[in-house]
Amino acid sequence: MLAIRSRERVVTRVLQDAVRTQAGKPAVRFEDADYTYAQLWSRARRAARQLREAGVGQGDVVLVMQENTIQFLDAWLGIALLGAVQVPVNTEYRGEMLRHQLSNSGARLMLLERQFVERIEVEGIDLLVVDESWPQGSELPESELPEVAEHDLVAIMYTSGTTGPSKGVRVTHAHAYTYAHLAAEALELAPDDVYYAPLPLFHIAGQWALVYACLQRGATAVVRRRFSAGEFWSVVRQSGATVSFLLGAMANFLARQPPRPDDVDNPLQRMLLVPLVADLEDFAQRFGVRIATCYGSTENSVPLIAPFGVSDPKVAGRPVPGFDVRIVDEHDREVPAGEVGELVVRSDEPWLLMAGYHQNPEATAKAWRNLWLHSGDAFRRDADGNFYFVDRIKDYIRRRGENISSFEVEREVNAFPAVLESAAVAVPSPHTEDDLKVVVVPKPGMTVEPEELRAFLRGRVPRFMVPDVVEVRDELPKTPTGKIQKHLLRT
Repeated sequence: MLAIRSRERVVTRVLQDAVRTQAGKPAVRFEDADYTYAQLWSRARRAARQLREAGVGQGDVVLVMQENTIQFLDAWLGIALLGAVQVPVNTEYRGEMLRHQLSNSGARLMLLERQFVERIEVEGIDLLVVDESWPQGSELPESELPEVAEHDLVAIMYTSGTTGPSKGVRVTHAHAYTYAHLAAEALELAPDDVYYAPLPLFHIAGQWALVYACLQRGATAVVRRRFSAGEFWSVVRQSGATVSFLLGAMANFLARQPPRPDDVDNPLQRMLLVPLVADLEDFAQRFGVRIATCYGSTENSVPLIAPFGVSDPKVAGRPVPGFDVRIVDEHDREVPAGEVGELVVRSDEPWLLMAGYHQNPEATAKAWRNLWLHSGDAFRRDADGNFYFVDRIKDYIRRRGENISSFEVEREVNAFPAVLESAAVAVPSPHTEDDLKVVVVPKPGMTVEPEELRAFLRGRVPRFMVPDVVEVRDELPKTPTGKIQKHLLRT
């Protein structure tokens, strides 16, 4: 990674290089059409011209609220070619969550589909409604494209805000490039691969780890509107996908589908699962795939990777070249192997990690204290240098003198045959410290009896990890990006 020349780590150069070597090859495959690298380059420059005519200049902030369509890619790439700053908006946002992002971004222009117009309640933002005919007109000549540097902002990506208002992560071209590059490294992505990841393009995993990774490697990205466990393998077979990237919850849904005799009969060769599923070996054998994992975030890029052949379902990976990774205590001093602390990161080169939180200097200073970027995640490492995710710092539970990882509790609870998904949280105890509460969602047509679940757990976990309270719900409260809102369960 460090051998890459800095001027190559910008969207314009990546597209130019891809067209030079792969012009006629499909770059992106949607439900109804393929688009070659040459077509993507042409559409991006048409979008850039239309955006420039709408008054967008270098450094301007532009909101984008669109579904997984070719027009989303046109908007993203066209904005980047102008040296402007994209702010992708979750298509599920509405109300205060949407108002906050629109106001905080400082944008004066928003590209959106007509179906979202009625949700916009913030004044001072011009709306450009995008339909299937966009972009129209001629291309912006290459000679008129501005010079863009790797340290220039390419995006402001808003976090999901599980405990408070979403924070906008300021992302440079080098940062976005590196995230996509490392995702491609983890997958061993090659030009002849067809890469399917059923993720939204407004999210870093869909935009960078899928599409941008393919643009860098000359592979073909397969984009679908939604994830469906029932349709996943049919899309894999239909598209000829050879690699895929799934979030852990998606992989668990696949694993819980009834086994079929043709499960292994598919073209998929390699999968990136984040985090890994508990029955890792069974999953790999059932579907005939090799599995890798990694740890990354909007702020931290991808500093840890566990390559193909990983066998421990609890591991997150090892530090990748170019990143310094430590686990520290509350005073930012490194803890010994085996002890739990907060993961902190810094890079050998500038601009590879977040450039701060947008219009939030207090949060930026807190995250970037003592020359390290603090992840907010609890980790431990073993004597061999493997790193293990333990929990979000704010979700760590202290019960009866023991520290408990909600992540580990949930993994064991989810192994109960009747449980579809779960969340473990700390609740006030009448005695001391915390009580452990587990909220479970049963599989369709099944029930979960609290005492049966506790009996199941007593044979699998230490006594202090058996929950005091088991609550059964039809669903868990989640953000629009699918993260469980645990603060709503701590009652």
